[in-house]
Amino acid sequence: MILGTVLALFFSAAPFAQQEFEKKQDEAMKKEAEALSKLAEDALMARGGPNDFSLTWVNQDFLQGPKGKEFVPFTFSLDPTKVNGGTLMVYWRVVPQAAAAAAADAKNAKRVEPVWERAGLVSVAGGTTPVRLSRFFEAPAGTYDVYIVTKEIPSEKAPKNSPPPKTVVLKQSVDVPDFWNGELATSSVVVVDKIEPLAAPLNNAQLIERPYARLGVFELTPAATTKFTKANQLSVFFLIYNPKNDAGKPDLNVEYVFCQAMAGNQPGADEPCKSGEKFYNKTAPQALNATTLPAQFDLNAGHMLPSEQAVPLSGFPAGDYRLEIKVTDKLGNQTVTRDVNFSVS
Repeated sequence: MILGTVLALFFSAAPFAQQEFEKKQDEAMKKEAEALSKLAEDALMARGGPNDFSLTWVNQDFLQGPKGKEFVPFTFSLDPTKVNGGTLMVYWRVVPQAAAAAAADAKNAKRVEPVWERAGLVSVAGGTTPVRLSRFFEAPAGTYDVYIVTKEIPSEKAPKNSPPPKTVVLKQSVDVPDFWNGELATSSVVVVDKIEPLAAPLNNAQLIERPYARLGVFELTPAATTKFTKANQLSVFFLIYNPKNDAGKPDLNVEYVFCQAMAGNQPGADEPCKSGEKFYNKTAPQALNATTLPAQFDLNAGHMLPSEQAVPLSGFPAGDYRLEIKVTDKLGNQTVTRDVNFSVS
């Protein structure tokens, strides 16, 4: 998908930062969440227990969310062969790390109010390879502890003498950046397998399970790995925040430069490659300005500003690489740089 198509899709929907999930939750799910909240408290007080499901945090990404908050999709994995009955209740809670630490030190520890909590059922029956699940939360900039609680849901046909359902707790610290401070910034650079337009808007339940469709007009499928072969291509996507503008139009230059790791700690032969790297290749700079953007594009109206690049890897020699992405705001005289590390075999 070329950038122009991505931009056209954006204009068919309301600005992302103005979209809010409905505050009302299904009453049945509320009750489940309350029950799992108590379960989480008990499990956390006991510091979880054995990781019977091989529950593993994979990664997280950061995008601008509703006013004053950021949107954080995250992915975790588990081993479905270790889940009796094949069904899990998944509950996740996000609490400010400082508040959690203060509560833990208090003599009479009280429940720390989360900035986000949700729950839902997940079926992992029949699989033998690790299952990757993506969920999300929204929170202001800051450092948070994310707790994922997974509990087996016994089958109605399970024998009465079956072992009690297992519960596993995973804790992960997450530093959420600030995209609302007016400084030039970008979202996380997401390495993607594909970008697909959405045929119709997703409902709240679907969005919870498919957070990379949260942009509203298309869905990102993040790559499961950054280890590629020559038959693959490297595709990246990100959003640019807070550039200066003239009548709603920015004047940006986006550069993509590939640096290859060299044996030993030799100095880089060419800028902007670093010590231990050599320049391999670069793409033509991407201009985002009044000439290249659609006539209706207007940052002041809340339009999102994406950038993407897809590069075939067939000509890349086997090795480790760093893609350096440099965004230059000509109107604001600011520059921001992002790195993507990957390998080709």
